[in-house]
Amino acid sequence: ALRARILETTSKLEEAAKEDYVAKIPKTGVPYDMVAIRGGEFLMGSPPDEAGRKEDEGPQVRVKVGPFWMARYETSWDQYEPFMITRVPRHKDGSLQYPEHFKNPTPADLVSSPTAPYLEMDFGMGKPGFPAICMTHHAANKFCEWLSFQTGHFYRLPTEAEWEYACRAGTTGPYSCPPDQLDQFAVLDPKQIRVGYEKIGTKKPNPWGLYDMHGNVMEWCLDQYRADTYDRWKENPVANPLERPETRYSRVARGGSWYDPPEELRSARRLFSTYEWQVQDPELPKSLWYHTDAHWLGFRIVRPLAVPSLEEMLFVWNNSFLAENEREAR
Repeated sequence: ALRARILETTSKLEEAAKEDYVAKIPKTGVPYDMVAIRGGEFLMGSPPDEAGRKEDEGPQVRVKVGPFWMARYETSWDQYEPFMITRVPRHKDGSLQYPEHFKNPTPADLVSSPTAPYLEMDFGMGKPGFPAICMTHHAANKFCEWLSFQTGHFYRLPTEAEWEYACRAGTTGPYSCPPDQLDQFAVLDPKQIRVGYEKIGTKKPNPWGLYDMHGNVMEWCLDQYRADTYDRWKENPVANPLERPETRYSRVARGGSWYDPPEELRSARRLFSTYEWQVQDPELPKSLWYHTDAHWLGFRIVRPLAVPSLEEMLFVWNNSFLAENEREAR
């Protein structure tokens, strides 16, 4: 029923795919702003002579990306916290302990949501207007599912290719802005003295109207991280590539953060999650929901124009949970 609803909505909006839109999360009335990104081709990765380049950024590969919408801003606490704190008892997997207590539950009510946090997850850096942080890949995926069930649109994390395509916004250099102007476009820490993030959208946007693609908080992508990803893509161009997630670690994060120097914010820079992002987590086994040590990690959402099968939607929203179950079974 969800996929049929999404297909019906999408068929009416194919022309609108060329347009940005602002909507509100139905449960909360909090707005979110989506930018229309036309499909196209680009050269993904960095050239061998780019300053600060890492080996996993090459070889460069030509990629074709289909049209999609991307959030103009990183997901904020205003948007994320009502999903994170539901004030109803939940099992560790996020399912409701007492679903029968809901008189008329909506599908969004039944989506697994985070268990109650054991710390103030903004770590004193601020919430209203600031980017949400410290969520696991699973938690970011489930937020997308929660939003999708409310709106009838299919939302997910961006693929690594979509993210870099949108970040570059038609540019080919290390950043989507002149390097000597990076501080006008990015919240970063060149002198290792910054103590926290800034509100979303405080810097200039990239050429396609997206804010904080460089810096502020690092952003989750959908893909499994592999150092040899670009060697694995043999087509020219490769169309809508995705390194399908198979294990909980490592997953791709992009964009650098307020905690990082300029070279970590480059359009081609690839970062990856590790167990160290959960060191302070007191739970055993470690939480599916919180990366207590990743104070610089967030995400933004995308909505692809092409609607996948229901099976693919469920995989996209649940791949970290499935990977964790497989690990524990072994």
